[in-house]
Amino acid sequence: MTVKNTGSTALTGWTVKWAYANGQQITSLWNGAWTQTGANVAVSNLGYNGSLAAGGGSTSFGFNGSWTGSNTSPTAATLNGTACTVK
Repeated sequence: MTVKNTGSTALTGWTVKWAYANGQQITSLWNGAWTQTGANVAVSNLGYNGSLAAGGGSTSFGFNGSWTGSNTSPTAATLNGTACTVK
């Protein structure tokens, strides 16, 4: 997953949040720290990838997960509390 700062102010830390609709669970994640309570997921930066330059600075993280039945993608997410684009 790519985290991209399209804003006009640099970020010195980030947290991306989303909710799953079908019981998906993250089982491992790299390049970030995660918590998951039920459907709600939060992924935050690590010490080395928290700074994102204004106007397009980016980093990425990846994860593995498990699910039963349908594995629909989240339709909404936030970056530091602000709605962001899900692609």
